[in-house]
Amino acid sequence: MSPERVEAYLGVLKQVGLMPVASRPAQPVDFATVDGLVLCGGTDVNPALYGEKPGPRTEAPDHARDAMERGMVDAALARGLPILGICRGLQLLNVSLGGTLDQHIEEHSADYEGPAEHDVHLVSGTRLAAIYGKTTHRVNSRHHQAALQTGQGLVVAARDDDGVIEAVEHTGVRFVVGVQWHPENRFEQDHALFAAFAAEVRLS
Repeated sequence: MSPERVEAYLGVLKQVGLMPVASRPAQPVDFATVDGLVLCGGTDVNPALYGEKPGPRTEAPDHARDAMERGMVDAALARGLPILGICRGLQLLNVSLGGTLDQHIEEHSADYEGPAEHDVHLVSGTRLAAIYGKTTHRVNSRHHQAALQTGQGLVVAARDDDGVIEAVEHTGVRFVVGVQWHPENRFEQDHALFAAFAAEVRLS
């Protein structure tokens, strides 16, 4: 991931009063010292992790990143820490919990090749709907893969007009939320999501 993209994530977390640190396979963070986990966007998750062979449009896997982030998900869940997954982060979270991915969304999908904006429909009664205080939200998805079968404990929290899963959340823990869009690029519109995550981090 480019330094500019990393800084976008770090910047929004700082805006809600957190002190983020970036973890990389070559420079892993001591996870015992952190109070929450943000899983960022990036390359496709290795299909072998959910029992499939790569499709023709699936990117080459980043084995080191996949392994590092799966370990971090396990550690965060074991400690009861809040988790926020963004784009690839949602997908990695889903796979880590036994779910599968659609390796390439069909061309009719609103998300195909990443439009600037479109609506997602938040499921009434979910944590995400409570965070935003509404059931329709304008987002900026730009992904070619999406969660297909949800992982253990995860439920669908949002879909787009074509039925593509746009958000998931865990029903059995304090705060585990994944969104398919990129709120780090729309802080004003998605401030509530980062503020909710920050509030949970402070409770850790």
